[in-house]
Amino acid sequence: MSIQLFVPKFRVDECLEEIKECLEKGWTGLGFKTVQIEEEWKKYTGLPHAHFLNSATVGLDMAVRILKMENGWKDGDEIISTPLTFVSTNHAVLYNNMSVVFADVDEYLCLDPKDVEKKITPKTRAVIFVGLGGNSGRLDEIKKLCKKHNLKLILDAAHMSGTRIDGKHAGTDIDVSVFSFQAVKNLPTADSGMICFKEEKYDAIARKISWLGINKDTYARSVSSKGAYKWKYDVEYVGYKNHGNSIMAAIGLVSLKYLDRDNAYRRQLAEWYDNAFAFCKSIGTVPMAKNCESSRHLYQIKVENRDELLLALNEAEIYPGVHYRDNTEYRMYDYAKGTCPNAHYASEHILSLPMHMNLTKADVDFITEKVIEYAK
Repeated sequence: MSIQLFVPKFRVDECLEEIKECLEKGWTGLGFKTVQIEEEWKKYTGLPHAHFLNSATVGLDMAVRILKMENGWKDGDEIISTPLTFVSTNHAVLYNNMSVVFADVDEYLCLDPKDVEKKITPKTRAVIFVGLGGNSGRLDEIKKLCKKHNLKLILDAAHMSGTRIDGKHAGTDIDVSVFSFQAVKNLPTADSGMICFKEEKYDAIARKISWLGINKDTYARSVSSKGAYKWKYDVEYVGYKNHGNSIMAAIGLVSLKYLDRDNAYRRQLAEWYDNAFAFCKSIGTVPMAKNCESSRHLYQIKVENRDELLLALNEAEIYPGVHYRDNTEYRMYDYAKGTCPNAHYASEHILSLPMHMNLTKADVDFITEKVIEYAK
């Protein structure tokens, strides 16, 4: 039997009950369950605002778009980001006619504050920090840096559902955080996400932008309004159809109930991996920040013969992954090639081992045995 990198875990009967309620009430779109998951997410995280979207990618786009629009940023202004991420992180900058400036990563594979500070120019407007694999890295130092230089901080928290830093959920006291609830993430749906602005004024704009710029959504005009259907509305922005729907929210509500339990098991899997590799000099592991209780979305190792190891594991029906290719290797971003040597080295040597709720101790033992056998 093959061992996959990711396998989502759904509590099927509970999900079907939640979805059934949507179907019975005839409300599957924006509203009803989307309102409920926003309230539950705020309760769970302690974050002041939360808006449910159809993906984290549109959330990142909206984060940049709204901050640019409301702060007077210009086309060509710069946002500092990491090259070690999924491309949607950096595409969000280009969507809005701004420039990505790449800073290097540290031992956590997150942004290195020293290199970030070197890359700040008079045109810098924000920093995007990616909590890779659920790790917070030196996020606290990045926060101080942004405050010092009057920059906005965008947290790409796609991997950070359930990550806590000094006991507080990731996203606390950050300008805007974007979480992913895509199918293989820790809080799985089919695809959806959450955007969490620190300030209420931005949250209010996000709700309009995500519904074509309309200032009153359909749910507000019907179910939550007293009296007759409130059909009149205004259109305040050229917006998009980015909002989430109640079917995805229904699945997400069930996943949220089990998030802490599931993340605790992920940390157990990581501990089993750590113990197996502790005395193997050919295998490097990525440390977690000391003040971080990580969601452990990923378990990454560094080896010299990554591609050879990957093929050998495939022969044993173990299917790891790579997170991620150095973005400056892509044609879209090759203007920055060679500017982030740590990220480039990591990109050619990291491997993400299987990490999901269906894995057993026996699976981890089998995986680690094969990795140790073939790693150089």
